[in-house]
Amino acid sequence: MAGKRGRQTVRGMFQSLGVIAIAAGVMYLFIPHDEAATPVKAKDYRVELLTAQRAAPYPVLAPQGLGKDWKATVVSYKREDGNAWRLGFLDPDTQYVAVNQSTKDPRKYVPEVTLKATNTGKTQRVGGQEWQRWEGPKYDALVRTENGATTVVAGTASFERLAEMAGSLEAQETRA
Repeated sequence: MAGKRGRQTVRGMFQSLGVIAIAAGVMYLFIPHDEAATPVKAKDYRVELLTAQRAAPYPVLAPQGLGKDWKATVVSYKREDGNAWRLGFLDPDTQYVAVNQSTKDPRKYVPEVTLKATNTGKTQRVGGQEWQRWEGPKYDALVRTENGATTVVAGTASFERLAEMAGSLEAQETRA
């Protein structure tokens, strides 16, 4: 009797596993899943941009003229954190590209926002300006310091895409 009970337990376990597998297969078939669709909604950042441009002690930069296939996903301005401005996007290839600006010490700020990238010693000319090239395990970046602030264009995108973003950056005078 004890031997039979053990076999029933193993048999019942396999039957239960089969029922679960069938249920999972049915759910997979009937739940929509389109990997090609873009689930990210673009964020309107105009209000935060105007607020940052009025509050920051440096010219706050934002892209002008990028295509509609660039989707803003992150926006913030934190005065208490070195006047830090961040505007993040998904590029047309769904790679992340962020514009970061701050009055913090660049030696600490750049590795912080690039997740430990290091200066390669190389530069790249974008829109008539020299940008330092930084490379890291997570993000690569283009970096400039001027007008009392450090600007970092960083992300998982290629240097070509980072340069496209850096070349589109403009400041608009909206300070009150």
